Amino acid sequence: MPDFLAPLLIVLASVLAMEWVAWASHKYIMHGWGWAWHRDHHEPHDKILEKNDLYGVVGAVMSISMFAVGSPMVMGANAWWPGTWIGLGILFYGVIYTLIHDGLVHQRYFKWVPKKGYAKRLVQAHKLHHATIGKEGGVSFGFVFARDPAVLKAELKAQREAGIAVVRESAGA
Repeated sequence: MPDFLAPLLIVLASVLAMEWVAWASHKYIMHGWGWAWHRDHHEPHDKILEKNDLYGVVGAVMSISMFAVGSPMVMGANAWWPGTWIGLGILFYGVIYTLIHDGLVHQRYFKWVPKKGYAKRLVQAHKLHHATIGKEGGVSFGFVFARDPAVLKAELKAQREAGIAVVRESAGA
């Protein structure tokens, strides 16, 4: 096996795993006991930074920690070589998240509204995530993999009818 293959696979697996970590963290922490940090992300404001951005700091700490665990300079003989590559995968996921979620969806860095394709689907799915008022209910907790907006609208409608979520009128669910 070439020397670069194992590290490359670890980086790719880490990026993919981070989408699951992000989904679970978003659904059960950000919309659960961590709502105090996440709330302002769901409310209109004109601030450059949000408390929600602290979750990015948490991700950076995870990445830096893995770089440290993989570093012989930090850990000496106890260094765990995959740690460096896992840290790099977490870093890459953070860059992807920042470009897609903060850049494309919320247009914090650039203005571009996709008219078709997967980029449009990502924007639609995340807009449907923001269709609920408060932390209860909701759909589309991932950031990179977006489900069909028609399915998400149906889920929102069912949540509204069951009294699980309060859906904004403009959401069309």
